[in-house]
Amino acid sequence: MIWNEAKECMSRDQLQTLQSARLVKLVDRVYHNVEFYRRKMQELGIEPGDIKGIEDITKLPFTTKADLRDNYPFGLFAVPQSQIVRVHASSGTTGKATVVGYTRKDISVWAECVARAFAQAGLGRDDVIQIAYGYGLFTGGLGAHYGAENLGATVVPMSTGNTKKLVTMMKDFGATAIACTPSYLLHIAETLEAGDDIKDIKLKAAICGAEPWTEQMRKQIEEKLHINAFDIYGLSEIMGPGVACDCIYHKGLHVNEDHFFPEILNPDTLAPCAEDETGELAFTTLTKEGIPLLRYRTRDLTSISYAPCECGRTTARLSRFKGRSDDMLIIRGVNVFPSQVEAALLEMGETSPHYMMIVDRINNLDTLEVQVEVDEAFFFDRLSELDSLTKKIGHVLQQAIGLAVKVKLVEPNTIERSMGKAVHVIDKRKLV
Repeated sequence: MIWNEAKECMSRDQLQTLQSARLVKLVDRVYHNVEFYRRKMQELGIEPGDIKGIEDITKLPFTTKADLRDNYPFGLFAVPQSQIVRVHASSGTTGKATVVGYTRKDISVWAECVARAFAQAGLGRDDVIQIAYGYGLFTGGLGAHYGAENLGATVVPMSTGNTKKLVTMMKDFGATAIACTPSYLLHIAETLEAGDDIKDIKLKAAICGAEPWTEQMRKQIEEKLHINAFDIYGLSEIMGPGVACDCIYHKGLHVNEDHFFPEILNPDTLAPCAEDETGELAFTTLTKEGIPLLRYRTRDLTSISYAPCECGRTTARLSRFKGRSDDMLIIRGVNVFPSQVEAALLEMGETSPHYMMIVDRINNLDTLEVQVEVDEAFFFDRLSELDSLTKKIGHVLQQAIGLAVKVKLVEPNTIERSMGKAVHVIDKRKLV
């Protein structure tokens, strides 16, 4: 929860007063310390004094990933290099890496936000938390690590790369929680099942993030491991993991609104969306010192609710993410998100959550093939049913995405497993 000075849960009016004061300070700081924002605001005819409170945020310019890349590596930093105690960066697989910097206070705020997320998952100082995000320039490993330490829990900095050793440590150390990507957790579950080890673990919770995942995948993880799985959200440009996280009721991700102000925007017009209306998420970092950002367009599609949660928290909640506006596939004029395919496959209950979408262009016509792993029984005991299952999957996917697709069933463990963000799409149209 977010508390006021009297250690009582803030009302929305109190929270907005705090957000307004912090926004005014933020705008003044970036105007005088970041040439990029000073130029942007001058182009719009805006001066710091024009921003009186959070209600004026729509007057401010947007920031995009391209802006970070254009100012690579340190052009958007708002403090001298001597105050930056750590840098992180994206992988840069679609262009230049985006680099972010943290002051000592930024690291402290980050650890506090992640600790809040872990606390929402029911974790505390008596827990042993295994961190299986990658460490290094990626924010997941160190972000979760510092948050778990701030919570007072015992941290096992496992990282990724050796799943068998991870499983051994999980059993030997009595890990009660794990932080990793949901796709990697399913791979861990498969490894545990193969060794008949699930009965020997003490896991009770998983904090999963860094990639989109569906409610169906969450339920599958919970059923396989007999745990409660939580969705944590973050991105390096804003902070890293811990910007938002769901609670035990799983009815939206609670945003740490005292540090990050969320907006939901129409992706085409950038006009504000109504409450519970799906749009693109933008964030303003109200307290970030190293690289504060105004109205950063995340490209993530979601909706927001301000209704109080059953858990008692009054912070805004983001709905489960629908996908991203920039990883949306347009196939023969139809908008398709990988999450739609995943949800449809998991809903069937006859396939694994491992799939690959291959988009191609043949004779000027876009095609979509979906490769799906099925249980070993189909290849040994139920071979005669493969054709009917293929047709059934094709029908289910066509109903889900509005497109006829070619379905190819593949044997278990054929599709490459990921220990980080899972890759579900190969778009060959981009390769020619």
